[in-house]
Formats: sequence, C-alpha cells, structure tokens
Amino acid sequence: MFDLESKKLQSAKPPTPEGLPEDIIVSPDTHRANRIPPGQSRTLKWPILDAGGPPRIDLAKWRLEIHGLVEKEASFSWDEFQQLPRTKVFSDFHCVTRWSRLGNIWEGVSTRDLMQSVGTISPQARYVLVHGYDFGWTTNLPLDQFLAEDALIATHHDGEPLSVEHGAPARLIVPQLYAWKSAKWIGGIELIENDKAGFWERNGYHMNGDPWQEERFGY
Repeated sequence: MFDLESKKLQSAKPPTPEGLPEDIIVSPDTHRANRIPPGQSRTLKWPILDAGGPPRIDLAKWRLEIHGLVEKEASFSWDEFQQLPRTKVFSDFHCVTRWSRLGNIWEGVSTRDLMQSVGTISPQARYVLVHGYDFGWTTNLPLDQFLAEDALIATHHDGEPLSVEHGAPARLIVPQLYAWKSAKWIGGIELIENDKAGFWERNGYHMNGDPWQEERFGY
C-alpha cells in the first residue's frame, strides 16, 4: 500500500519555470527533461538533516565575514546584510541521502552581488571554504560554483522566512551541487587557492558533490 506522500506524488506534477516572474533567476537544471538525478527519489517534504543540531544565534551579534584572497575583507551585520540587493531563484534541491525536492523558490542575496563588496578577487582564488555557526562546521566548493548565477545566501524559502532547523537566519544555496554544500547558518566565506576538505568531506563525502555524476563519496 502506498503511503500518503506516494499518492500525492503520483498526482502532483513538479513546479516548472514556465510562467515565473521575469525577476526570478531560473536554475539551469530545472530545464532538464528529467530533473531527478541518478539514485534520487522525489519528495514533497523537506527533511531536516544536519551534523549537530541548530546553533543559538543572536541576530544582534550575527555577522557574515568575507576574507581570504580578496582585495578587501568585508563584514556585514544582520541589518547591513538586509540592505543588500535581493534576489529570487527557482531551483531543485538534491540531498546526498537520496531525496530531491523540486521547484523551490529561494530569496536572499546573490553571491555575485555579495562579492561586489570585496573588490577584486585574486586570480589565485579557486575555491571557497564556507564557515557555519554550528560548532565550527565547514564545507568547500569551487569558486565558480559559489559564483554561479543561481547561487545565493537565502533568508526565505517558498515565500516564508527560513526556520531555524533549515538554516535561519541565512544559509548558502548552491543548487547545482548536493545540498550539504548549501551550508546552513552561514557565518563566513573564505576564498582560498587550494581545495580544503570541510566537515563532511573529511568524513568521506566527495570534494565536489555533483548530483548528476553521483559524486556522493570520495572513495
């Protein structure tokens, strides 16, 4: 017997980019004929997964720090971050634990807009190490993926503010990589020359994490 979600999936067509307002950036993977990567199954839910539970974050003390191989380092308070240009992105979301949630609308600050604050990025910078507020958690990704048109620091999902469990007050969203690269509770962005494994990568996950290549594990 099918469970309730299975019945809903049979009748629910995935949201498509057709008809979206022109100001919404459309992630290129949502144009694929088959939007479910190998080894994945579609879900209508949004499971909550993390390494150690949500941290306690005081918005009055929250800061987003950008440092490393940049012309000038930058630091934003929550109020300053809220004043940056806003972006909306329509994308799918693929978790390495084999579920995919299709047709999400994220709202926040484009990583491209954010990086305008640091001036010139050094030509030596090839990777990004993202730092979370959750007990020193980090993840790594190529700079070009971090600066993809559909990547952003999100504060809202499907028109609602992010919940704490899903990364509030702000989380990275990089739609074209597995979701563990989309760091929750983001607090720091470090541009580096050589790739450096983050928390899950040190524990066996793939250094890149392309869902279409099933880059789940590094062995």
